[in-house]
Amino acid sequence: MSSSSDNGLPPVDTEKPPAPPPPFIEGGLQGYMTVLGAFVALFAAFGQSMAFGSFQLWYSQNQLVDYTASEISWIGSVQLWVFFISGGVVGRLFDAYGPTLLLASGTIILTFSLMMTSLAAKYYELILAQGVVFGIGFGLLFFPSMSATATHFMKYRATALGVAVAGSSVGGVVFPIMLQQLFNKVGFGWAVRISAFVCLACGIIATALVSSRLPKRKPGPWIDVSSLKDANYAIFVLGSALSCLGIFVPMYYIVQYAEGYHVSQTLAFGVLSIMNAGSVFGRIVPSIMADRVGRFNMLVPSTALMGVFTLALWLHADNLATIITYSVFFGFFSGSWFALQSSCIAQISKMEKIGVRMGMAYSLVSFAALVGEPIAGAILTRDNANYTGLIVFTGVSLLLGSLVTLVVKLRINGSLLARV
Repeated sequence: MSSSSDNGLPPVDTEKPPAPPPPFIEGGLQGYMTVLGAFVALFAAFGQSMAFGSFQLWYSQNQLVDYTASEISWIGSVQLWVFFISGGVVGRLFDAYGPTLLLASGTIILTFSLMMTSLAAKYYELILAQGVVFGIGFGLLFFPSMSATATHFMKYRATALGVAVAGSSVGGVVFPIMLQQLFNKVGFGWAVRISAFVCLACGIIATALVSSRLPKRKPGPWIDVSSLKDANYAIFVLGSALSCLGIFVPMYYIVQYAEGYHVSQTLAFGVLSIMNAGSVFGRIVPSIMADRVGRFNMLVPSTALMGVFTLALWLHADNLATIITYSVFFGFFSGSWFALQSSCIAQISKMEKIGVRMGMAYSLVSFAALVGEPIAGAILTRDNANYTGLIVFTGVSLLLGSLVTLVVKLRINGSLLARV
């Protein structure tokens, strides 16, 4: 029997390695479309999550009136934990299948979770729908969007990721205002259903626009042991985990805090939107600066300043003007923190490991995100609704996180003024 080579045909290579990525082009049309798609995806998923303070207040006065603040905050904490811990799995799936299938699945799951939330009346139902199922959809929309964006940019990676992640802050402005208006006009059920339809439309757009420059390839191991042995990566994850203990606390409790100082419900919801509006600029401006002065050089002071303003302003905020001032500053620097996480991980990682390292980092940080808000809520309950202990816990967590992240910067370059 003659072989294919005998017939003048090239032999078939059954073990053909994956094709190399195409020549690198900074951005390009696909890159810019990916940034737009990621912006829209994060507007829906992260924007909804950042609006949980609105749900926290609503539940405390309606469905879950008999539950403590700590117990209610477990809904949002479970959501964040599932979102974060899904990163390792989603990162691996991203390597194997690319972003499109994951984004389509995330869109369906996120929409379903909100529809189920609109029907939920009991605590365990909200934990399952708004906590577990939403967290899965959140992860399937967030991680592929960010990882895909990172593959299209090198020189301006922090700027691109900052613009993409700014979508979450815009969503964080829109959703609290929208929900507050809809809760009063059409009731809880239809308010959440309308937000679900908004997320469905955003997910469809994101699925159509987001692409990865890298070819699909065989996924690596579930746990990349070599990354865990990289001291810079391990220390960076520890710093992020410490920061995560406190960074979500103001977003969950600022609405309730404002109402405690006789601020109307409309203005209290508005305070959360103001915080998220500050985050829009915080995700873009520091990211642009980071590509010029260094990503770690922006991340470390941004984290530290969140802690400083929490202890200096929120601890003494006893009127609307001071609460708003704190919300603007915290929103700005928290936006910088969220925007620079991915670009800093990418900076200390090889291109082909960005997806799995981002996923692993978020999975490891998930445990801090899970317990941070309930710890703060338990402190609030212990102190009989006095916020001093909660605020100190938040500020100290952020300051410790900034110090640990500073260690990574100094390991890369021992000079404080070096561009890192």
